[in-house]
Amino acid sequence: MPKIGMEPLRRKALIDATISAIGERGSLDVTMSEIAGRAGVSSALAHHYFGAKDELLFATMRHILAELNTDTRRALRATGTARQRVSAVVAVSFSDDQFQPETIAAWLAFYVEAQKSSALRRLLKIYARRLHSNLMSGLTGILFRREADRVAEATAALIDGLYIRRALKDGVPDAATAIALVEDYLETKLSGRSLP
Repeated sequence: MPKIGMEPLRRKALIDATISAIGERGSLDVTMSEIAGRAGVSSALAHHYFGAKDELLFATMRHILAELNTDTRRALRATGTARQRVSAVVAVSFSDDQFQPETIAAWLAFYVEAQKSSALRRLLKIYARRLHSNLMSGLTGILFRREADRVAEATAALIDGLYIRRALKDGVPDAATAIALVEDYLETKLSGRSLP
């Protein structure tokens, strides 16, 4: 089994520490020193790996998106029907790996920061396009394209809205309720509908 070098492990530790720090603070107002301390490395090493804090924040967002993309692709490969594809995308959005308090807070903070940062805005646009495309991969097998597009847009808005609402509450995120809300909407839209 190949050994993993220290650099990838430290980079991952710094990204995890960034998510944790943002989650606790509820904003991107965290310092490299604070993040480095959480990761168990020096500030100098954090700067060595990522340069400025903005670069670390960008790498953290890319990491979150990459994990979401990997999880979604894996879930989609396990499906057999168009309807299962849609449900798989919803389920991954609220999976244990994604729907954690720290990650939810990080998403909200990144959305806020994207209003000022073109780099983060580009990443969020990539996320939105992927989510839409993944939903469409199932919906176009059930609905005509124009209607599928509208249902995909509304489903994505529900997912994002539930993340925002969750970020504003205390306690453990309730993924089952979030999934049920989105699935209720989908059932209303898809019930008895299928392409001729």
